Formats: sequence, C-alpha cells, structure tokens
Amino acid sequence: MPRKKTETPISSEPVNISELDIVSTLETNYMPYAMSVIISRAIPEMDGFKPAHRKLLYTMYKMGLLTGGRIKSADVVGQTMRLNPHGDQAIYETLVRLTRGNDALLHPFIDSKGNFGKQYSRDMAYAASRYTEVKLDAICAELFKDIDKDTVDMVDNYNGTMKEPLLFPSTFPNLLVTPNQGIAVGMASSICGFNLKEVCAAAVHYIADRDCDISKYLLAPDFSTGAQLIYNAAGLAEIYATGRGSFKLRAKYQADSKNNCVEITEIPYTTSIEAIIEKIVSLVKANKIRDVNDVRDETDLKGLRITLDIKRGANTDLLMHKLFSMTTLCDTFNCNFNFLVDGRPKTMGVKEILDEWLRFRTSCVRRQTAYDIEKKTAQAHLLEGLSKILVDIDKAIKIIRKTEQDRMVIPNLMSGFNIDQAQAEFIAEIKLRNLNKEHILNRVNELESLNKEISELKEILGSDKKIEGIISRQLKEIAKKYGKPRRTEIISEEQVIEIPDDALIEDYAIKVIMTKHNYFKKIAMSSLRMAFEQNLKDDDRITQEFETVNKADLLFFSDKYNVYKVKAYELADCKASSMGEFLPNMLGMEENERIISMAATTDYTGFMLFGFANGRVAKVNMDAYATKINRKKLVNAYSDKSPVVYAGFVEQDCDFLAIRGTDKALLFNTSLLTPNAAKNGMGAEVITLRKNTYMTYLIPAEQYKCENAEFYRYKAIPGLGHFIPLPERAVNGLTKPNG
Repeated sequence: MPRKKTETPISSEPVNISELDIVSTLETNYMPYAMSVIISRAIPEMDGFKPAHRKLLYTMYKMGLLTGGRIKSADVVGQTMRLNPHGDQAIYETLVRLTRGNDALLHPFIDSKGNFGKQYSRDMAYAASRYTEVKLDAICAELFKDIDKDTVDMVDNYNGTMKEPLLFPSTFPNLLVTPNQGIAVGMASSICGFNLKEVCAAAVHYIADRDCDISKYLLAPDFSTGAQLIYNAAGLAEIYATGRGSFKLRAKYQADSKNNCVEITEIPYTTSIEAIIEKIVSLVKANKIRDVNDVRDETDLKGLRITLDIKRGANTDLLMHKLFSMTTLCDTFNCNFNFLVDGRPKTMGVKEILDEWLRFRTSCVRRQTAYDIEKKTAQAHLLEGLSKILVDIDKAIKIIRKTEQDRMVIPNLMSGFNIDQAQAEFIAEIKLRNLNKEHILNRVNELESLNKEISELKEILGSDKKIEGIISRQLKEIAKKYGKPRRTEIISEEQVIEIPDDALIEDYAIKVIMTKHNYFKKIAMSSLRMAFEQNLKDDDRITQEFETVNKADLLFFSDKYNVYKVKAYELADCKASSMGEFLPNMLGMEENERIISMAATTDYTGFMLFGFANGRVAKVNMDAYATKINRKKLVNAYSDKSPVVYAGFVEQDCDFLAIRGTDKALLFNTSLLTPNAAKNGMGAEVITLRKNTYMTYLIPAEQYKCENAEFYRYKAIPGLGHFIPLPERAVNGLTKPNG
C-alpha cells in the first residue's frame, strides 16, 4: 500500500541561522594542519633531517642494514610504513634521494645498487623498488652513535606499537652538510650543502673560540653536481651571518676546436639537463643564438655531458657567456637557513646553527655519559656483592644447598653476607663451575678499573669543557675518515669576464617594414637575397621601410601621442613571404590606437620632426626618448595641440616642403628650427596660414617632384609660400587636403 504523502507546513517566521566566525573556524581547522606541516614534514631539525628521512633511516638501522649485505628496496619501504603512514611511493621517493646512485648528496646515507635516476636529470626515471637494493652507508654509524644509550628522546610511533627517536644523535653538524629544501605553510627552508671537512673544521674552531672567523674554515657551499661557485665575499658573509642570501653557480665546460663542439660536464645543482637543452633549443629557434647547430644529451655511465655542435669559427667563450646569461647554465641558489629548534622554526646564521647544534650534541654526550655511569655503577655494585662471598665461598654454597625452598635462596644470601637483593640475585645466577676462587677473584679485580672509569665519567659529566673536547675529537676523526675533496670549484668574481650586454647580442643588418594596416616585419638582409617581393594583405601597402641593425632601438609613434620602444633583437626575424606581426598585439597598444611613424637608432642622435595642421613644425632631439631603464612606453611623445600631418626621423638637417592646402608650398631647411625644450612642445611656425586653411603636407624635399624646388625656398621662417602650378600638383597628388 503506497505511503500517504505528508506535507511539511512552511513557517512564515524567518529562519535564524547563526553566522560562522571565519577567524575561529580557521584557527580550529587550519592552524593544526599548518603546524603539522611545519613541525612534522617540511622543516629539518637539529640532526639535519625531516621526519620522513629519519623514519626511513631508523627503520633500516633496526633492520640491521648498517652491516651485512643489501636487501630489496621494496622490503625497506614496507618496513618503513610501520613508522611512516604515508604511501609506499612517497617513502620510496624519499629513499631515492638519499642513495649513492641518485647523486643528490655529497655524502649519501644509503649504499645502493640499481637505477636510482639522477638528481641532475628530470626525465631519467628511477627503477621500481622491487628491482633495486639498498643498505645503510658507513657514515650512518655517526648518525646512530650511542642511540641505544638514552642519548635522545624516544616516542611512540603513530599507532603506539613501537618507539622511534625524535632526533638522531649525529656526531657531526649534518644540518650544514646535507642540502635540504622544504615548503611548509607560510614559510620555507632552502639549505645548501657544505663540504664535510670544512664543516668539521669550522665546528672545531668554533668550539675552541666562539669569536673565530668562520669563513676561514667554511670556504663556501659545496654540491654533489660540482660546477663553479662565483665567490662574492659580501654575499656569503650575509648568508653566514643571517642565514639568508644568494650566490651564483655556473656550469663547467670544455671546448673541442678540432670537432667544433663544446662539452658541458658539470651543471648547477638547481637545474637539470632537460631544462638547459630546452632553453637552448628555444633560443636557437628564436634566432637569439646563431652559433649552435645541434645540442645533445650524451650523459652515460661515465657521468653528465651535454654536447653543443657549433659553427666553424664561432667564438666559444662569447657563446658560453651568452648561454650563461640566457639559460640556467648559470643559476642562483637562494638560501633560507630555517630549522626547527625545540619545535619552533628559526632562521639562523652559521654561527647560530653551530651554537644550537653544539647545545644539542652536548646534551647527547651528557645523556650518554649519565647512562654509562648508571650502568657501570650498577655493575660495580654487583661486583661489590661478589667480593663479599670471596672470603667464604663455601658458606655461599652451603646456604644455597641448605635452603629447602627456592624462594628463600635470595633472602638467605642477603642475610648471610649482608648484601642487597640485586647482589644476591647476581650471586645466585653464577654458574656452578664459576663458583671458584680464581673466577670470583678475576671478577672482583675488575672493580678497581670500573670505579676508575666511573670517576672519569663523573668528571666528564660535570665539565662542559671535557664534553666539548670529546665532541671536537669526534669531529676530527669524522673529517679524517669520511672527508672528501671539494666538488664545487670556487672562482672569484674577478675571474668572471664581464661582457657588455651588447656583446651578447648578435648584430647583423636587418630591414624593417611597416604597412598601412599596422603590420610589421623584421627581415635579415641575408634572407632578402633569396626573395625580394613582400607578401602583404590584398588591400595593404608598405608605408615605411628602411635598413638598420639588430642592436638598434625601434621607436613606434602612435596617433595617441605615445611612443613604444622595442629592442630590435627582442623581435623575431621573419621572411618576405610572412604577413608580419600586428603592431597593436606586438606592442600592447591602447584600443583604436595606430602607429603613424617608425624610427630606429643605436645612439639616439638625430631628431624627430613633427608637422602640425596649424602650420607649426617641432624638432625634437632623439635623446629626449632615451631612458636609463628599459621603459617600453613613453607618453606625451609629441604635441597634442593640433593634428599631426607628418612624423619622421631625420638623421641630420635637410630640406622639407611645407604645403598649405593644395596650392602653396614653402621650402625650408630644418636648421632654421630650434630643438624643443620639451618633447611635446609645438615648435616654430613655418608657413603662414589664412583663415580656414591648414598645412596639409610636410614632405622631405627629395620626395617632392618638381623642376625647380629652389623656387619655394625661404631663408627665414615663417613665410607665405609660393603657388604650386597645376601640373605639379597633379604629379605630386596634391588634389585633396588631408588635414
């Protein structure tokens, strides 16, 4: 039977919906997430590791992989999931970066076998975890040194089934040795790696003298990919002092003049082979680099290599300097030494980092010493009990034999020799064969050396100086055992040849063309040898064309009194068969704005000439449009007081004809004009106008067709001009006024 439909009456009362407080909502829901990312994921701590690294390495340590052979990476990943609840792929990616095969670290923590990709290659994929094998590298012994002696705090894992360390008791400042980058919420860290020998030397000298000059021992960052570091003393001093700053890394190359090629063998740590090759290819296609015929990735088992085939006779050093300025073959590493200190993010300079690490390491040594004292004291206490039965071994045996109940053995020994329960249990557990005078005497003789060790340990525990001595000694041993030569070469800024920007631009002859419909072409003169006819739209025509060079500045004057400036080399070359670029799109012009004139200059000599309908002509020096910064647009490029009838570049003073309407002309030389003080000035009156008449044309004298141009000459301006014969008007197309 169908259920009877019931209707809910709609109340006429307004529903009162309480508004959510967005601030409290964000604090409740977002802040815990942000803090989790900062503390538990992205920012490294005093041992130089993020939690994901630490969980992986500790799992491998507990699996016994510090000794013995390698095992499958898949097994390690699976075991790590007991500590790290993230997916297996995320864990494996963490493992890959720590391996020797990936080349991301100067001192890898994982000894690997198989394909782990390369840090310097974006596309060189690593093999699946079932195909690769790993174990802990020898240097990991320094990370876990005395970890089982209560040197660091141990906490429960995510489900409370096992313990894991909050930090590793690393015996060297790994936070300066291992490069690390992380993006948290509202903050990030970017830590460059340093050479282990240099870090240990700096730490030793800092322990001895807190005011020492760190830069004497910590020369500069060092990276697994090598390359060259351009040394800037002020820049590195800022990084060392504040933990923030940047420095430049540059690729290493060698030229092979015999085979006309350049081999790049080391690249900056911050880039990849693919990024470099893609950029070079794009530069070649854009005709910004003309000396490269081919670029290849020839990286193999011997190492990285990018080969450039270059044109015969090309200047290799100049080409490489072009590539350094245009590609990531020269790149910047930005430093932000942000670490977690006692659970709080803190940006620190090198000395402050060493100070915090020393405080942490001192705590580890002190805790380890206290642990040893406790264990040795307990052992000495047991041996003291053993020494008491040495005087009457037969009595101890008799007590044990005569005791009828097992539970009474310990109490009877305690009362028989005046010892405590722990001592009695120790004696009771001695094997029957060891209940002889020689064995007990030998054990008791250990008591003296044990008490001496306890005394020495107590002295260490009470002396910061002795603890620092232990730390310094360990640092020296580590530097000797694991230290490697620098990979990144340090070169001074003086060694970097300064090449002017112009030298990096290839200069060659070009022709620039502008059409009535505002299309623009830049054509290399060499390509015009093959094709002379320009391809234009059916109803379009060329209004301006001239030859210049690729290093010239192009100036485009618009009917909205603006001038747009473009470097010729920034524009792509095209062919005669191309339609060209549409200027409004190319220049980012205003709506309904048109270009009326185009000029080119390399030194901003000469001047622009503007003719106005009111009979005035303005002469504006080109240097009025020169700017110190690379501005793309200048406003008020010329006067807006009267319609412009002519705008053009004039290299040096010459003759022009000013034409009133279609009937009168005046020939004058531009030397009669005084350059404008301001580029948007109206200039001087050239031709005198009657009521309701205008200057309709301003024409360069060589473009005007007549038998005797001197007939129109005026040696002073303004002037009334002379009448133009009718046939001459027809020849020059002076039939309709245009203004």
